[in-house]
Amino acid sequence: MSQTILITGAGSGIGRATARLFLQQGWQVGLLGRNRDSLQDSAQGHANALVLPCDVTDATAVDAAFDKAMREWGRLDILFNNAGRGMNAATPDQVAPDDFAQVIAVNVTGMFHCARAAFAAMRGQTPQGGRIINNGSISAHAPRAGSIAYTASKHAVTGMTRSLSLDGRAFDIACGQIDIGNAGTDLLKQVAAGNPKAEPMIEVETVADSVLHMARLPKGANVQFMTVMATKMPFIGRG
Repeated sequence: MSQTILITGAGSGIGRATARLFLQQGWQVGLLGRNRDSLQDSAQGHANALVLPCDVTDATAVDAAFDKAMREWGRLDILFNNAGRGMNAATPDQVAPDDFAQVIAVNVTGMFHCARAAFAAMRGQTPQGGRIINNGSISAHAPRAGSIAYTASKHAVTGMTRSLSLDGRAFDIACGQIDIGNAGTDLLKQVAAGNPKAEPMIEVETVADSVLHMARLPKGANVQFMTVMATKMPFIGRG
């Protein structure tokens, strides 16, 4: 049987590009996201696609989606823990507590729900093991101005990655993190359109290629942290 991967936030952007690449490579791919139509668009009717509408902030819904995938496949090899959100730039005094909480709910708590479910599946299967790949950000290293919620959430993701790596050793569960800078999603391209000061971008397909590289590593090897960004983006030197 081909290898299996669950991808959160698979209805658009990096998640969509990654899902399509893995399907092209012959993987069994579970696509998680809130909007069924967007997930089906990402899947493009592929026979190996499993569409799993799910809000990652809902632990019960996450468990149900993972359970369905395990019933379908019998094994989970990879989780790409990709779902995330940001918010408009604002100084801390201008950030509403509810808005801060919503970013944390998706980027931290939602990522935990999915990591928890994946860890349980990988620990319980025979043979044990698997790989969790968390979507971090260069903001986990050097923040942009006006990004307190997003930056805090991505620093938390780095801590989660380290903890999962440590706790997974006894069960052959590897965990790595991909820190992305300026992936050219449709949303980011719209924001940058017509802005002469817009930063350089990379295509989302480049990120998907990097995730595939991490996923294909042999058992016993791991990319702990990978940074993928536009060569000329102002990251080095800003933090």
